[in-house]
Order: sequence, then C-alpha cells, then structure tokens
Amino acid sequence: MDIMKKRWLILIASCFVTLCVGSLYAWSVFASPMSQYLSELSGKEIASLAIVFTVANAVGPITMISGGFFNDRIGPKWVLVVAGILFGLGMIGSGFASSVQMLIITYGLGVGLGCGMAYGTIVSNAVKFFPDKSGFAGGLTTACYGGSSIIVPIIATAMLRNMHVTNAFKILGAVMGAVIILSAFVIEAAPAGFTAGMKTQGNGAAAASKDMDWKAMLGTKAFYLMLLTLTCGAFAGMMIISQASPIAQQMMGFTPPRAAVVVSLLALFNMLGRLASGMLSDRLGALGTMRLTFGVSVIAGVMLFFCKEGTPALFYAGLALAGFGFGSIMGIYPGFTAKTFGRKYNSVNYGIMFIGFALAGVLGPMIMNFLKGSTGQYQPAFLVAAALGVVGEILIALLGKEL
Repeated sequence: MDIMKKRWLILIASCFVTLCVGSLYAWSVFASPMSQYLSELSGKEIASLAIVFTVANAVGPITMISGGFFNDRIGPKWVLVVAGILFGLGMIGSGFASSVQMLIITYGLGVGLGCGMAYGTIVSNAVKFFPDKSGFAGGLTTACYGGSSIIVPIIATAMLRNMHVTNAFKILGAVMGAVIILSAFVIEAAPAGFTAGMKTQGNGAAAASKDMDWKAMLGTKAFYLMLLTLTCGAFAGMMIISQASPIAQQMMGFTPPRAAVVVSLLALFNMLGRLASGMLSDRLGALGTMRLTFGVSVIAGVMLFFCKEGTPALFYAGLALAGFGFGSIMGIYPGFTAKTFGRKYNSVNYGIMFIGFALAGVLGPMIMNFLKGSTGQYQPAFLVAAALGVVGEILIALLGKEL
C-alpha cells in the first residue's frame, strides 16, 4: 500500500489505542464502588482512593520517555505490545486487588505506566507520519484519548449495574489489552525523513539540521518556557477533572446523577478542544492558538470563581470553557514539540516535555485540596487557575522571542 494511504490506516489504529488508554480518566466511575468493596474487606472505612489516580498520572512520563527511547530504535509495534500487556494486566490485576496498596500497584503503576508508554509512542509516531498536518494528527489522537472519558464511563456504568466492580475491571482489562496489542500490528514507524511531499526549504518541514536530541533540547531556553507553559495550561483541567463530581455536588448543590452529567460535559469539551486546537494550530501556528486558549482559560477561571448555588448556567459555561482550554493545550503540544525541536527524536523529547503535564496533575489537585481545606470553598482554586492563565500568556510572549 502507498505510504500516503497507509498512514491514514495507521492513524485510525492509533486512535483505537488512545481510546483504550484514555480510560485512565474514567477512574472516578470505579473509585466509589472500589472504595466500598475495599472498606468491606478491611473492616474500616476507606473514604478516598485519590492516591491511586495521582500515582497513575505521576508515573506516565517515566514510560513516555523510556518507551520513546525504544520507539526510536525498534519502532512502535513492540513498544505498544508491551504497553498493551502492562495496561491490560494492570486493569485485570485491579480486579483482584484486596487493599489500597495492591490497587496502587495494579492500577497506579500498571495502568499508569502502560498508558504513558502507549500514549507517548502513538502521538509522536502520528506526528511523524503527518508533517504536513502535525496539529491535526496530534489533535485527533489526543482527542480520542480525551473522548475515552466520555465513552468508557457509559460502558462501565452499564457494566456496574449488572456485575461487581472487580469483574468489570477484569473484562475491560482483557478487552482493552487485546485491542491495543492487535492495533500494534497495524502500526509501524514513519520512514526516516518522511516529508509527505512537503518542501524542506522555507517551511522547515523536516530539515535534518533542525532535529535536536533530548540533550540539545534541554540546553535551550525554549524547552523550559514550553514546559512551564504546559504546566500552566494543564493546571486547571487536572484540578477540575480530579474532583468534578464533588465540586458539582458541594459547590453547586447538584445531585449525584446531575454531577455525572457535569463529568461528561467536561470530557466532551476536553475532546473538542484537542481536536479543534490541533487543526487550528496548523493554520494560526501554535503560539497564536495558545494565546487564544489561555484567554479562554482565564475567562473560565473567573466565571467558575463567581459560581454558587443558583447559577447553573454560569457553572456549565465556565466548566465547558475550562475543559476546552485544557484540551486545546494537550492537542497543540505534540505537534508544537515536534516543530520546535524536530521530528527525529520527538518520541523522547515529547516524553520529557510531558513532565509539565505530570506537574499539573500533582499540583492542581493538591492546591485545590489545600484551598478547600483552608477556606471551606472551591472558588479560590479557580482564581489561582485564572492567574496561571495570565502567567501562561506572559510565558507565550517570552517564548515568541526564543523561537
């Protein structure tokens, strides 16, 4: 098959992989029934399993970087097979967990490491296959990753009506592990220097002289500005995603079913943001698109700060904008990293850049919990998110001088 046609088949298979590993963000569906189950086993109340989700997010960059190293040397197929085994066994193992510690190992480490390995490999490889549409390729694959948090909760909720949470883990783990592994045999590495017919002069399409390995990347000011910008851009999203249902119930007085709608709304606009910004960055450039994105995020933070019971429309609008802003940043960064430091070493480079996302995943929920505990309200955390949006705009201005 002609490579220009085959790359579309590879992109479709890549989307199946990100749909599976994106189920990491469906954790909130399993958290309550799993907490109840472990409480019954241990004979003492286990109020929260937030540590499991935190660990799963924190370890992702480890396998994004190591997986990227092997991806550059042996190609994506076997890296994805290992990722599928890790992810699948992590989910299945969670179905056998009898303690929080065991769940941290199976879900936190197994699913988290498998997710990081697959995500980093898929996104960087897709960008290499579409140098002419890098924003689109990065946006679509990350949109499917975000879309998983819409689809999987629906499937999981239906399963949990008819079976125990431990059995749901086992079935989903087996199915998703199989899909990832089967998709791996369709996916291959982009040919070295592949330009998709683009000229290598004028537009910087794939000039070999532009390619930087991770050591060269770490020697630039642009890398640190980009990493901090990513942290600021992902902060609000990670803060809200971790506690969307409690926020809706405690701050707005929503019932649990209505709060579940809030989670779906956030996931929907997260997905739309990834797809829209990826394509828009191909036209306006990454910096121009991010300026708009951070503007949206600032508005979202201010809107949510003024929310209280009796203002559901303002809450829904603010939440939608926050989800869109978060998704936009995540959709832009795969192609942005490749364009800035070259596509040749992007597998490792993007994995290192993703540390900025991991920082947001730790700091966002931590700061929200601290402010909620100190003030008794969620609103101050949204003001912090808006302030970081302003910081993001300043970082973009500084970044523009470096690029």
